Amino acid sequence: MSNSASKPAGPFSAWEFGLALRYLRARRREGGIALIAIISYVAIALAVMALITVMSIMAGFRSTLLDRMLSFNGHMFVQGQLLDTPERDQALQRIRAVPGVESAVPVMTSYSLVRGAGQTNPAAVRGVRPEDLAANTYVFASLSEEAKRTFGQGPYGGENILVGKALADMMGLRVGDPLTLYSPTGATSAFGNLGGLEKTYRVGGVFTSGTTDFDQLFIFMPLEQSQLFFGREAAWDAIELKVVEPDRVELLRAPVMRAAGSGAIVSDWRDRMAAFWGALKVERVAMSIILGLVVAIAALNIISGIVMLVKNKTRDIAILRTVGASQSSMLRIFFIAGATIGVAGTVTGLVLGLLFCLNIADIQHFLEGLFGVKLFDAEVYMLDAIPAEVDPADVVWVTLWSVFMSCVASLLPSWRAAKMDPVEALRYE
Repeated sequence: MSNSASKPAGPFSAWEFGLALRYLRARRREGGIALIAIISYVAIALAVMALITVMSIMAGFRSTLLDRMLSFNGHMFVQGQLLDTPERDQALQRIRAVPGVESAVPVMTSYSLVRGAGQTNPAAVRGVRPEDLAANTYVFASLSEEAKRTFGQGPYGGENILVGKALADMMGLRVGDPLTLYSPTGATSAFGNLGGLEKTYRVGGVFTSGTTDFDQLFIFMPLEQSQLFFGREAAWDAIELKVVEPDRVELLRAPVMRAAGSGAIVSDWRDRMAAFWGALKVERVAMSIILGLVVAIAALNIISGIVMLVKNKTRDIAILRTVGASQSSMLRIFFIAGATIGVAGTVTGLVLGLLFCLNIADIQHFLEGLFGVKLFDAEVYMLDAIPAEVDPADVVWVTLWSVFMSCVASLLPSWRAAKMDPVEALRYE
């Protein structure tokens, strides 16, 4: 016989895979093993599917919420003494020319009491120039063409302003209704600050920003009118920037600082939303750990299946050891059997999870039509369907974790099979 013919098979050879897969194909008297294997496979598949689905939906809500909040408030802010100097207009043009900056607009925010339709509520009045209103994409897109065209126009004492939908609904306001604003500071005149100034405006449009908290608080007014009404002539509170990549806003901090010049203080949305951003990250990590434990528990079902398989194959193990099979070969055979269940379940769960996330809107609408109920109210969440954003990093993490736990669960009973004494095993057969 040639040397090549007598050369022993290496680790994870074809005969080890063939024997492991043969053991997984149950015969009638070994149906219990097949049932446990099927249960383990289904449990892992459902756990992986649930983990991918939940992580994708959380990522979708996070992305949508941040997108809408950042669209309303901006991504970067320039403040400081620069805004009180004549050079601010030149600085504004330089900031707009920085690569990566989509828009830069001056804003002013003041607080007021508003009275209309017999009700009084607090409100934040944001002053923006009419030509800069389009920078707030969600607000601008929700307005009618008439509201966009007439913003700030109208006879003196009845200029058009924009009111959030939640605030308008709460006060019972409609387009065209009068709305009285109260300024605690008042305008400045030749006789000094008037103080306690009231002025009646007209609701020229109702906007939705996608976030109820903003819609319930904010009113938009032309910047010049806001400066006059609140006695802050020519004042800017900040230059608000929108950038191309909000997630990488730190890369623009230095270029914007150079463009703004001395006397400028530059901050970004992470500084202003540190608590909110931190809570989102903690929630994401916590959910990953909890659902990762679900996958681990599902993978542990493999242990019971392999233990029963080893018990039923005691005679086979003894015979194989007698004819020369090594302990490591026995370990690998049963390890392959368990890992095959885990990998198959992981792949199935991965495919089901991705299909579910990519078609979640169609599934939602189908279930709503089938049962006649609203699973996700668009009027409340300002979304047509449940958002789901598949993150490749999450998919890789879930896949590796599931396969790892399946291998760990397969290794423990396989080690027991490898340590089995063939003489003792045959004595009781």
